[in-house]
Amino acid sequence: MHISNHNAQDLRALYGERFRWYLLFTVMIGTMASIISSTIFNVAIPAMSHHFQLGQSRAQWVTSSFMVATTVAMLTTPWLLSRYGYRNTYLGAVVLLMLGGIGGGFSTDYNLVLVARVVEGLAAGVIQPIPAIIILHAFAPNEQGRANGLFGMGIVLAPAIGPSVGGLLVDWMGWRSVFFMVVPLCLASIWLGLRYVPVNAPGGASADRKGKSLDWIGLGIATVGTICLLNGLVALHGTSWQESAVLLAIALACFPGFVAWEKRMLARGDKPLMDLRLFACKPFAAGCIVAFIYGTALFGSTYLLPVFMQLGLSYSASVVGTTMLPAGLVLGGVIALAGRMADRTPAHWLVIGGLALLALSFVLTGVLQPGSSLWLLVGYTVLGRIGLGFILPSLTLGSMRPLDKSLISQGSSTFSFLRMLGGAAGVSLCGIFLEWRVGYYAAQSAAVEIAMAERVSAFRDTFALLAVVCVLAGIAALQLRARPTPAAR
Repeated sequence: MHISNHNAQDLRALYGERFRWYLLFTVMIGTMASIISSTIFNVAIPAMSHHFQLGQSRAQWVTSSFMVATTVAMLTTPWLLSRYGYRNTYLGAVVLLMLGGIGGGFSTDYNLVLVARVVEGLAAGVIQPIPAIIILHAFAPNEQGRANGLFGMGIVLAPAIGPSVGGLLVDWMGWRSVFFMVVPLCLASIWLGLRYVPVNAPGGASADRKGKSLDWIGLGIATVGTICLLNGLVALHGTSWQESAVLLAIALACFPGFVAWEKRMLARGDKPLMDLRLFACKPFAAGCIVAFIYGTALFGSTYLLPVFMQLGLSYSASVVGTTMLPAGLVLGGVIALAGRMADRTPAHWLVIGGLALLALSFVLTGVLQPGSSLWLLVGYTVLGRIGLGFILPSLTLGSMRPLDKSLISQGSSTFSFLRMLGGAAGVSLCGIFLEWRVGYYAAQSAAVEIAMAERVSAFRDTFALLAVVCVLAGIAALQLRARPTPAAR
């Protein structure tokens, strides 16, 4: 195996302008593995719940624990890149992701499954902010939309193909088998990474081995706040409202505490976990608000849709995965087109249009009943993915292009953190809201067991909630007035 120890300048001299595309393809493979680890397990949740005899709230923690770990780990990416370099950080995260997949595949206890998901989530959180940093450093402003679109086209194949293959694996070999899907992608990304990922940043910055230590206090506050927020949301539907109130109060208190500490770090000249100067850039601040709300709808629906198809419409896991495949393929084509449009079209119009299509798809999906045509479900899912295709590249570039280059690494991790925080909250809220509506409709019935019609009505209400969330994100996107060309660096 050829192992390169070159920096970005050496690799550019060796491969020419192709180097940046090789680098982008390499991190795309690793990011695909991290996204598959996030989305594929959703089709296995009913089977895992049955195996361990879990309720809805406990089962959703397999998803929520992954997202909590991912969310918090994203804040550490800038420091890791600065301290250990791009290659060591990226390859270390990919290896950790692979180990989490192998460990989860051999787990025979629910708690071990949770541990494996946390390990995978930590790795995914480090990996996912890296591509945006590379695109904004390595590509010219008039190529960033194209690069983001092509990267996104590859990335969306992961959630498109993942559930399809995952559904077949669940039906054929059981729910544990879905963990192993990340292993071949991780191995391929490690091989490519040893060749094409530079030891320094694409922009030329070298790792600072003697740099300042990680902001452990800021990371601790963010971790406590995130965990308390999600546990507090889950406890809202439990028997103890006092527990929920305490947890949510702690989460609320962590917010000003985190801000105050980060301001203190900046004032002392230390390296904060989150550089608050980012929010002085109005397009970035508006984009973060949209990303948080949009993350709630996106990840909430990613959790909800496969569960609805199985528990509400009585489809098998393999049918669920196959049904979602056309939508993923359409998304791949749309996102490449939207990436090119993002180079010359105001971001807020693309984002608002995409959110409108996504909201419409939620409303239409919610009115489906058992016996409805499968093609209707495919069509509504495709409609939503067309909306996603317009949102993804334009929201990222519209938010981050105006940033100074020195803040791009921090901006990518902060933007990803807030999107994932909204997503983690969205998964919890969808699970809570769904369980509440199921209980509500069951209480209206004299039957002992929950009927299919009552469950379908609960799903309809939950999809309507997600549509409202999309509308709120669209209102916030009106403030996203990012220019189609970046500000002067």
